[in-house]
Amino acid sequence: MKKLSFYIVDVFAEKKYAGNQLAVFRGDKMPVDVEMQRIAREMNFSETTFITSETKHDGGFDVRIFTPGAEVPFAGHPTLGTAHIIRTEVLSGKAKKVLLNLHVGQIPVDYHDDAASGVYWMHQVEPSFGKHVKAEQMAPILGLEVNDMDERFPIEEVSTGLPHFIVPLKKLSVLKKARIDRDRYFKFVKDAWAKPILIFCPETHVKQNDISVRMFADYYGVPEDPATGSGNGCLAAYLVKHRYWGQRSIDIRSEQGYEIGRPSLLYLKAGKKGGKISVSVGGRAITIAEGQFRV
Repeated sequence: MKKLSFYIVDVFAEKKYAGNQLAVFRGDKMPVDVEMQRIAREMNFSETTFITSETKHDGGFDVRIFTPGAEVPFAGHPTLGTAHIIRTEVLSGKAKKVLLNLHVGQIPVDYHDDAASGVYWMHQVEPSFGKHVKAEQMAPILGLEVNDMDERFPIEEVSTGLPHFIVPLKKLSVLKKARIDRDRYFKFVKDAWAKPILIFCPETHVKQNDISVRMFADYYGVPEDPATGSGNGCLAAYLVKHRYWGQRSIDIRSEQGYEIGRPSLLYLKAGKKGGKISVSVGGRAITIAEGQFRV
């Protein structure tokens, strides 16, 4: 019976048992695709990753990402958490930069241990923008009223590697009461470019933070995500494009996961220059456990 080493990491967490849980697997002989998917379903975190080679290719490490329901080309907290395990376990804590080879392309992750102690920063791909959606379409999917939406800004598809619907809401009380109607949701996303829905508002649970977020992705087997690096990257691009605070750049703190008991904190930096928007998402990662998995 073959054994794989694995680690459990809390990502975008300021302390243990918060943030978004991630399982990271490593080993000389990785299982086949079907087995990886079964392992991801067994772990049942929002994502599980596999470091498929500890030999660098094009300067980076090959990594695959699975939700309980499907493989995805990119996701934020798995990228950051896997970079943490590569830096601490594979590279013995010596590297300040790790490159991950994902299906979406090569993603660099920098580790900062200065004033922003212990923060990993991932630089996401240049954003793409899709269609706008009417509030009348989105509101019933979220169990909300049309006037709960912030009509100053559009409901829009955005991708920095994994497309999300970005939905602006007016206040925290509305964000808290949102509930997905699964039948309406699956019908709506069936032929859509984006599948996850990220909602946000400018009121927060913690006064030091700037924005509050929830994200729903039942399509990928994730009813609600505690911390979404890919989705917050899309949000950062959206905020810059539409000048949410009237500025061409942002440097903010995004909170997520409070409604499901996993408080998370993500640092977002984005700016527009020369017609292009650059996006970086940062956060901390804490290794909680390690062990062996029999396959």
